[in-house]
Amino acid sequence: MKNLLLLFAAAFSVGALSGCEEPEQKRPNILLVLTDDQGWGDLAFHGNDSIDTPHLDWLAQHATEFTRFYVSPVCAPTRASILTGRYHLATGTSWVTHRMEVMREEEVTIAEVMKAAGYRTGLFGKWHNGKQYPHDPLGQGFQEFFGFKEGHFNNYFDAVLTHNFEEVKTQGYMANVLADKAMEFMASDGPFLCMLTLNTPHGPFQVPDEYFDKYAAMGLSNKDAAVYGMVENIDDIMGRLLDHLNAIQKEEETIVIFMTDNGPNGVRYNGGFKGIKAHVDEGGVRVPFLIRYPRLGWDKGAKIEKMAGHIDILPTLAELTGVVLPDSLNIHGKSLLPMTDSAPGRPDRKFYTHQVIREMDTIPSAVRTDQYLLTMKPNETALYDLLADPYQKQNIIDSLPELAANMQADYRNWFSEVTKKGTTPEPIQVGHSGVPEVELPAPDVFAKEAVEFKGGMGWANDWFTGVNNESKAIWDLLAVDTATYAVYVEMACETAAPFNVRISLGSEVVQKEVSASLSAPQLESPDREDRGEVYERKWPLVFAGNLKVSPGSGELSVSVNGFSGSSLEIKSIRLRML
Repeated sequence: MKNLLLLFAAAFSVGALSGCEEPEQKRPNILLVLTDDQGWGDLAFHGNDSIDTPHLDWLAQHATEFTRFYVSPVCAPTRASILTGRYHLATGTSWVTHRMEVMREEEVTIAEVMKAAGYRTGLFGKWHNGKQYPHDPLGQGFQEFFGFKEGHFNNYFDAVLTHNFEEVKTQGYMANVLADKAMEFMASDGPFLCMLTLNTPHGPFQVPDEYFDKYAAMGLSNKDAAVYGMVENIDDIMGRLLDHLNAIQKEEETIVIFMTDNGPNGVRYNGGFKGIKAHVDEGGVRVPFLIRYPRLGWDKGAKIEKMAGHIDILPTLAELTGVVLPDSLNIHGKSLLPMTDSAPGRPDRKFYTHQVIREMDTIPSAVRTDQYLLTMKPNETALYDLLADPYQKQNIIDSLPELAANMQADYRNWFSEVTKKGTTPEPIQVGHSGVPEVELPAPDVFAKEAVEFKGGMGWANDWFTGVNNESKAIWDLLAVDTATYAVYVEMACETAAPFNVRISLGSEVVQKEVSASLSAPQLESPDREDRGEVYERKWPLVFAGNLKVSPGSGELSVSVNGFSGSSLEIKSIRLRML
């Protein structure tokens, strides 16, 4: 069904071109730059006089800015909506860890749509919608991927990143490396969709000295100096990207989008808006959005004040490139083109927001119209008139109870619709030929007994600690074909006596005796501020044996017996296809 939908879109794409450009013109390229945890106020052109962003300031004067552009409160949900044009809950993505970030395989992405229409597709940077194939970029339409798939990365200098299915040691600051790879991709022949999804200014707070020292000298805290330094580095990257498009003579025919994925990762200048990252208020979900396309005159610094959001990106780009999106895709967003004309454009709409606090629930949530915002939180339901009170100073729910009740009813209907397929994460797939390794990291665990996460919550890169003879960790698998894997365990232990590590999948069992202590030393980490997540360590790989998988569902478990040491930790299981 997914392939049929893509064939439909490709078949009708050329005929639709005449609606937005002359037939002899080249089809527009797409460069979408998405930054991580950069708030609405982390830009000089939004009134922040403590930060220098000259290239983005220039872009704001030579692009169209949607001044009321909304995303989700956290990373993975926003990315799922950008990729699909659908609210994230409908895609299977509900949060940021424990496989709640994984987008369903059946979802049709912007990369799949554009690839079917003849575009080269590449993603450079953070993915965060599924670590294992086919939930990874290569399985969701990107022909080239260079970056990382988790929610965040541990070290930003000389990182080991993933290029398609291979690990590559890089040199230099990660954001610069990713930009270099994106520019290489754009320079090749043929129309392109290039997504540069930078890792900054998300923590850990690491940035080259020349950026950090400048803001530290202004008296900012170490964290804010690092964040602003990372944002200025992003600004320099934007300057390089724009210069590169001009140098390769693709500036006029390239749609350039700059945006961020949620509110700021901390309390700092945010234009006076209430809330930060993970909040459903304005400050948590209102972000910068610039789109430049000289061919259509979107290079004049126009400001569009009507509400728009991440679900609108795919239908907008589809219209600009002449690709017809089948109704069966159930796209929730709308093209932004009518809003850029002098005509009134679209009528008022509603925009829905949902956030998870550890466990899935109907709230925290919000409903927005062009005038009103209703926020629903565990301890408060509030209504605001955003036209009269954009900073949410006065809760007016008592004066407009009927409006609030209607908006709540709308939200309940919406929530029921977008969750009708459930919110249970899909299993990890194994058995795909051509996929050399499947990693089962600790945070992707389906169930666990007598074991805890080192970092407490189980964010990306975390591991199991306190493992003992009563411990068990289980991953939910789906084998699509028969395959045999060499099984490795990333683990560290302090022990004076041998013990056994046991991995089982149905009737298949492998067991390895570990007879000596194994060390996982922490790597040097040039953080400017203490982090809340785990630090990176160099983990030993213990070969446990060969394991055969047969088609169907199953649970892979790891346990130990005979352990009498003082410490045992497990980071992941790695399955390497033989």
